[in-house]
Order: sequence, then structure tokens, then C-alpha cells
Amino acid sequence: MDISKQVVIISGANRGLGKQLALELLTRGAKVYAGARNPESVDLPGAIPLQLDITNPQSVMAATEIAGDATVLINNAGSSTGAPLLAGSLEDIHIEFNTHLFGTLSMIRAFAPIIEKNGGGSILNILSVLSWISIGQEGAYTAAKAAEWGLTNVLRLELAPKNIKVAGLHVGFMDTDMTAGLDTPKSSPQDIAKLAVDGIEAGVYEILGDDISRQVQQGFAGGIPALYPQLFQ
Repeated sequence: MDISKQVVIISGANRGLGKQLALELLTRGAKVYAGARNPESVDLPGAIPLQLDITNPQSVMAATEIAGDATVLINNAGSSTGAPLLAGSLEDIHIEFNTHLFGTLSMIRAFAPIIEKNGGGSILNILSVLSWISIGQEGAYTAAKAAEWGLTNVLRLELAPKNIKVAGLHVGFMDTDMTAGLDTPKSSPQDIAKLAVDGIEAGVYEILGDDISRQVQQGFAGGIPALYPQLFQ
């Protein structure tokens, strides 16, 4: 895929990884719709700000009226309530699933027909290493991301005959507002954005952003003992 010839819509493009993805795409010559709940918060010269709340069906449908020439969809918008599954509020747990699972699905259901009509293209879901493994915290987020990975796998098969490739980006901690309070090694969102766009251009199905994602993927073959050795101590 030649990125310079693509029309890309990105959710959550006003900050963090979403903003860096938009900047990388603009640098490579793509047309970019930068979606955000508050489009006035989008500071991206060359991009087209777009009001977009992926948890609001009316907002999603309105976006399709504007971005009807899209060939690439990047589902980046996210939430992080920190809610555990057992003790957390159901309201917070619903926020995580409404954003990562149902919001992502809503965007794909809305834009897949548009991408197909425009000759095919790609969808990239911004996942997480936590879509593959739990660290014992962020239970609602982890479960919602795991569900989003399941959605990604299902829609890969459903959309392939329509000439739409569905990919997932798995990455650990990035240096963004969401992780500002964490004292842990973090990837640069600029580096991850470049890697993600490289992956779209190359047609990669699973884009691994860092060493921890690669290690966890390699650990699948070892099953539960390899992924959660603490259960066997």
C-alpha cells in the first residue's frame, strides 16, 4: 500500500499516539481526518479536524458523511479507568468495553462499507500487550482490550474478501498522558507511530511495538505456565 495515496481517519487524534500517527501520515503525504470529541483540540496543520465520539452512534454516522473518501481507518481512541473487574464500579467497566470493544466495532461497521466502496484498504486497531496478558491490574482495561483483539481476529476473516486488511498494534507502556504517573520504561509514541504506519504500508497483520509484546507473543507456546509462572510457585 502506498500511504501517500491514502485517505485516513484516526480516532483520538488530538493527543498521544493518535496525534503522532496523524503527524507521521501527514509527513508521508496522506490525507488525514483527525477525529476527537472536541475538534478544537486538534492542533495538526494539514489535517482535517473531525468531531468524533466513538461511543456515540450519531457522532460516528455524522463522521461517515464527512469522511466518505476514507480508505484507511485507525481505531486509536481509548479509555483507562483503572477499574478492577471484581471491585471496580460497573459504570467504569462499561466505559472500557463501550470504548475499546463496542466503539471500535461501531467505527468498523460504519467505515468498512465506505472503504470497500473506495476500492479497499486497511483498518488498524490500536491494541496493547494487555490484550494478550494480564499483569494483575487494570482488569477492566485488560479484558476490554482482549475482547478488541478477538474482534480484530473475527473481522480479519470477514473483511478480507472485501479487500480490507485488518491489523492490530500491540505495545506496552508509551510515554503519553495516560501513563504519566507510571514509573516504568516507556516507548516513544513517535517511534511507535512510525512503526505502525510502516506496518500498514507493508500489510502486516500483527504489528509488535516493543520487546515485551514480542516476548509475550513468543510465550504463547508455553501456555499458562509460561505466561503466568506465579500461579505455579
